[in-house]
Amino acid sequence: MKSLVNKPVPRPVTPLGILAQELEALVQALNKQTLPGEIQQKLDFVSRLASGLDPYLEQCTTSESAALKALADKTAREEWSNRFDKGETVIALEQEMLSGHIEGQTLKMFIYMTKAKRVLEIGMFTGYSALAMASALPADGKLIACEVDAYTAEFGKAAFRESPHGEKIQVEIGPARETLDKLAAAGESFDFVFIDADKAGYVDYFHILLEKNLLAPSGFICVDNTLLQGQPYLSEAERTANGKAIADFNRIVAADQRVEQVLLPVRDGLSIIRRLES
Repeated sequence: MKSLVNKPVPRPVTPLGILAQELEALVQALNKQTLPGEIQQKLDFVSRLASGLDPYLEQCTTSESAALKALADKTAREEWSNRFDKGETVIALEQEMLSGHIEGQTLKMFIYMTKAKRVLEIGMFTGYSALAMASALPADGKLIACEVDAYTAEFGKAAFRESPHGEKIQVEIGPARETLDKLAAAGESFDFVFIDADKAGYVDYFHILLEKNLLAPSGFICVDNTLLQGQPYLSEAERTANGKAIADFNRIVAADQRVEQVLLPVRDGLSIIRRLES
């Protein structure tokens, strides 16, 4: 009889996921106490309200492709902490870094809506978001993905070979700033850019895209993790270094007259930034 290996359950890393977990723990703790019936009902209701949203979004969203599902499953099974301990990855990675079904489908829809043909991704990880976006590109479309870690780059390229859309993706391995400088020197320009990389680098990436004209006129930038577990809108004392970096990034973008933007509560926060025509 075969032994079954269960995929590890991802920890909550979004404001909603953390809220749902905390409410469930609160309900369980208070169930041991005698509470007025109305209070108990309200606690049960808000807990169900929070915990039921993500599963319902999954249910109502077009299913991911077989290639994306296989990539998500393979990413979840990988022992990322062991890879880092053995020196096989240059940074500590975890399965929760995957964009996932809802965000992948959102990005795919954005590519269709904007009719983008040239896409740049800063921070590829195992390639889920790259493959989702590439599936919406026309046959002559191109996506260039920047990834600092060679192990995850090869991980993603193996998945791309299993998809008919993988040939639209070009992976550039190395620090993103170096890749951006190279692309700018070559006169490259992109209709759509997705940033999901080191949070401390977000401000620099944003300025480089605009100042070196890597973002086409009226082009769009989408930025992941701009709610970062709620840290940007909680107190400064509750922020990690990454939380502070995201709070600074959001403030700088909001004050920049070259763009307009909206922050959506998709997964861990997804900002949509449009370059204004001069």
